[in-house]
Amino acid sequence: MTARVLIVDDEPNIRRMLRAVLEEQGYEVSDAGGGSEVFSGCDSFDPDVVLLDLVMPAGPDGIEVLEQLKDRCPGLVVIMMSGKATLHDAVRATQLGAFQFLEKPLSPEGVLVAVKAGIDLYRTRAENRALRAELEDPHKIIGSSQAIETVRSLVGQVAPTPARVLISGESGTGKELVARSIHRQSPRTQRPLVCVNCAAIPRELVESEMFGHDRGAFTGASETRRGRFELADGGTLFLDEVGELDLDVQAKLLRVLETGVIERVGGESGRGVDVRVVAATNKDLGAEVTNGSFREDLFYRLNVFPINVPPLRERTEDIPDLAMHLAELSGSRCGRPALHFTPDAIERLRDHPWPGNVRELANVIERLTIVGNTESPGRTEVESVLGKAPTRKTPDPGLSATGSLADDLNAYEMLLIKNAIAEAAGNIADAARRLSTDRANLYRRMKRLGIEH
Repeated sequence: MTARVLIVDDEPNIRRMLRAVLEEQGYEVSDAGGGSEVFSGCDSFDPDVVLLDLVMPAGPDGIEVLEQLKDRCPGLVVIMMSGKATLHDAVRATQLGAFQFLEKPLSPEGVLVAVKAGIDLYRTRAENRALRAELEDPHKIIGSSQAIETVRSLVGQVAPTPARVLISGESGTGKELVARSIHRQSPRTQRPLVCVNCAAIPRELVESEMFGHDRGAFTGASETRRGRFELADGGTLFLDEVGELDLDVQAKLLRVLETGVIERVGGESGRGVDVRVVAATNKDLGAEVTNGSFREDLFYRLNVFPINVPPLRERTEDIPDLAMHLAELSGSRCGRPALHFTPDAIERLRDHPWPGNVRELANVIERLTIVGNTESPGRTEVESVLGKAPTRKTPDPGLSATGSLADDLNAYEMLLIKNAIAEAAGNIADAARRLSTDRANLYRRMKRLGIEH
């Protein structure tokens, strides 16, 4: 992969000389004329190595910039440059994490040796981070139910291949977790995993976010910016909520998948990228194709290897393991001891329908971690958050088995939603809170079940 170097120096001649030397060796180069431009350059260019001048009359000097860079980007390799450095400056820069100190006038050979060593260090650090992440495995798929074992098996089959994957499932089931597991078990594990929530990007910025833009491409485009495809080059791009993309963006995405070439907004030429795309949706994309809101050709491009993540209500036997794992994560995050649930607490957790799936379970456990006065919560403590479980003494004749599990589950979900809306006097936001989910998810479920409001 092409290494990227950012040059920061107030002297244009030095920037031109360094750019020419580095580009001749095949490096991708960007430059900035002062310390105030560094952070926008880092955000848009994402360098591996920064060549940073010590003395810059306008704005912050090199030491100030180095200190801020190390706070914001600890893994970045910074090489200082100066013709006026004192021993105190060199010691201070080293203490702040500068990799090397080059004295001016610079020699091309010295710069190339320092930059190559810096890039080697950057890549070694990146590999170490990837190995530590793999050993710590904070994103492992938890559970031993048959449903989750099936998911785990599918991930193991597809991860080593270059095949595109479409992950489906309700909100909160852990689709991103599956995507991370695919990336971690793939040959691309030491390259970036870039995640994009397609539903969260403003419509007018989707194309720029995906494919990048050149300087001056539109009002406000003051710097060239690499898009998510370029950031994921050599790695994996996870497109969450891909069903939310507009048809015009779908057409551009299809073209990239077919050609492997992206075009920045305002750019005059394309550039090739090597990206594995893993997509996820909580929609029925087959139905979206039928009603014309999703392109059929894009659907087939994405749906090479489908994986469905089951809702939590269909794998309640995983709740004890999930509760223990989430309690450890929540305790670590909140600076509290990990909770140890009693058997009757676990029974109450298993009785809950979990419309918000694993995300809802995580929220409940974090709330108990924060407000609980015991490290071993029982049914009472769980019910203080979830409320009383539905009584089982007298079966509701309206919920008697019909012979179809899917129909029974839909009927129960419909009953819960209608009861919550009635208790909230028709206020959907309040009803969503009562069901421990968000309003958008509740509206989607109402639409699916045909509940009018």
